[in-house]
Amino acid sequence: MSKSTKQLVWFITGTSSGFGRELVKSAVARGDLVIATARSLGKIQDFEHIETVRTLQLDVTEGLSSIKAKVDQAAGYFGRIDVLVNNAGQGFKTILEEGGSDVLREQFDVNFFGLIDVTNAVLPHMRSRRSGTIVHIGSRSNWSPEIPGIGAYASSKAAVRVYAETLNAEISPFGIRSLIVEPGAFRTHSMDAQWSEGTRIAEYDEMRDAVKARLAAVEKAFRGDPAKAMELLTDVVRGEGKAAGRPWQLYLPIGGAAIDAISGKARKMIEVVDGWGDVVASGLNMDEA
Repeated sequence: MSKSTKQLVWFITGTSSGFGRELVKSAVARGDLVIATARSLGKIQDFEHIETVRTLQLDVTEGLSSIKAKVDQAAGYFGRIDVLVNNAGQGFKTILEEGGSDVLREQFDVNFFGLIDVTNAVLPHMRSRRSGTIVHIGSRSNWSPEIPGIGAYASSKAAVRVYAETLNAEISPFGIRSLIVEPGAFRTHSMDAQWSEGTRIAEYDEMRDAVKARLAAVEKAFRGDPAKAMELLTDVVRGEGKAAGRPWQLYLPIGGAAIDAISGKARKMIEVVDGWGDVVASGLNMDEA
């Protein structure tokens, strides 16, 4: 991708903290225009004093018709939307049997279905111009979900990745490109969510207590700087800095923890294929059944 000389218009969800807040700062510093959204405008009121930023109240769970009306309004702020960043999200922690489908539905409503509604509200604007970039903020956890307590969150992020992979195949003919960002261990307070215990099951008491202590310690041990991560993301979208001269890729793992998680899962699956290939495929003609 060649270096961008164009002033981009970013539409970023979940800008009250973490990656979203740092990305607003990064884009503004590059001379771009930003539409910053949050569930509460009070949490992003400091952005209102920046000439190149417009703020918008948006809850990604409020439904497609409401979101579409707000996106249509926002597209008029600067005349277009060049980059959508689906960053808004929450992390629910639960033992899956205890939380049940209620917790999973609540988790997916924010991280998955809300993301879809925002994307579908923005896509008509990009299709009409045959141009645009859609960034989905995922997580390394969908590659390493084998930790009790994080199943609801990791499942929602895995769904985001698969959705984005198929979506990319469907929208790329319209000149719209996609980026699946999968950060590792960054200081964004992603582990701060309260536990959702639902129906407490005594057999899980020991596991639950141990996992709570472990996750609390993990959050304190995170060293990744979210500002640096978003500087890299801005580089990639704009095709400059560390991304200058590099080809566009669908995936952007960020941080050593993300690389380790993805590499570990890839090795595990290769071991399965290598170890069981002769059993599960050879001579069975399953593909032709």
